[in-house]
Amino acid sequence: MSAPVGIDELLERVRAGYTRVGPQEAYAASRSGALLVDIRYQALRERDGLIPGALVVERNELEWRLDPRGSHRAAEATGHDLQVVVVCNEGYASSLAAASLHALGLSRATDLTGGFQAWKAAGLPVTPAA
Repeated sequence: MSAPVGIDELLERVRAGYTRVGPQEAYAASRSGALLVDIRYQALRERDGLIPGALVVERNELEWRLDPRGSHRAAEATGHDLQVVVVCNEGYASSLAAASLHALGLSRATDLTGGFQAWKAAGLPVTPAA
């Protein structure tokens, strides 16, 4: 059994396994075909709005919806080579989510540093929730 780790150390470990992207990089990636996946819970989406074109998948469903082999996959989950940028509110939960997607074989999964709040602060497109 391995020694227990704190969340800060765990985040550091999982983030070392891939390159995170900032808001402008995420925006450029989405315009080049990457799938932005918003894992924020509904109250945050209703409060702050949505990233146009992002697939909304709450965190507890992420692996089932993005597994290209899964019976509950989203239509956008087209293959293991899909570039995915996971977006949470501030860029913490998305790191753990991206690591989980890596474990499923989605080797091009990453997350947005600073999350939705950084996207919004950068002046990138946001639409009010319906």
